[in-house]
Amino acid sequence: MASKKLRVRNHRVVLNRSKGGDAGITVMLFILGLVMFLPMWYLIITALKPLGERNITPPNLYVIKPTLQNFIDLFSNMNSTWVPISRYIFNTVIISVAATLGCLILGSLTAYALSKIRFPGRNGIFKMIQWSLMISSTISGITNFFIFVFLGWLNTYYISIIPVWASTLGLYLMKQFIDANVSDEMIEAARIDGAGEFRIYWQIVMPLVKPAWLTLLVTTFQNVWNAGASGYVWDESLKTFNTAISLISGVSAGAGSAGSVVMMSVPIIIFIVNQAKIVETMGSSGMKD
Repeated sequence: MASKKLRVRNHRVVLNRSKGGDAGITVMLFILGLVMFLPMWYLIITALKPLGERNITPPNLYVIKPTLQNFIDLFSNMNSTWVPISRYIFNTVIISVAATLGCLILGSLTAYALSKIRFPGRNGIFKMIQWSLMISSTISGITNFFIFVFLGWLNTYYISIIPVWASTLGLYLMKQFIDANVSDEMIEAARIDGAGEFRIYWQIVMPLVKPAWLTLLVTTFQNVWNAGASGYVWDESLKTFNTAISLISGVSAGAGSAGSVVMMSVPIIIFIVNQAKIVETMGSSGMKD
């Protein structure tokens, strides 16, 4: 039986699929992308609408007379509070950066140990990490509260930062990527040459798994940036920018939309810059599908 003719794209053999099939998949992906982008687009145009256009029913998906007054109102309203806007921004940056760096360092070190260091119980620990991915944070909420009370973390920066360091999803991604991209022979050769474990981790493993730790950095930063301060923080001077935006939204819908645009712009820019690395990591870890 004659073999089917395979099309070649960029000098690589691809699946035998018709041009119509390619066009259909492209159209489908375009429609899905458009549907996913629609809420973001609506938020942006709402932030640019004057009061008269925001009250139109049904709402328009375009702006007739765009204005920046909502952004001006946002910052003027926040500056009128007893906690200045700079404090909210400072808290957001501190919490996001500290939580992200701690999660990256602890996650990558633990992933390296589980992947390349032989010790009793290694497989059992990794199994527990995998099982923990199926447990909702709501289930452990009461237990976590008692732990936070015992440690004295209520109404502090610690409660918004340190729990993020224990992200098992990031650890799982790093471990899978190290298994696939760092060979045991390379590690053994480095040990024979006299390199210590930390030097191997920093100078050999981390450069080889750059897509993985960039992905962990981006996803963790996005989650913490959008989540903001913990619900166990009630001191206004410790709260974050998105907490203040939620309060302003009750006063002015336009200023709230402007604040939401400001909040989402930073994670989106970071994600776009590192998009290729994130896709590569998801494919290597087996989570792309």
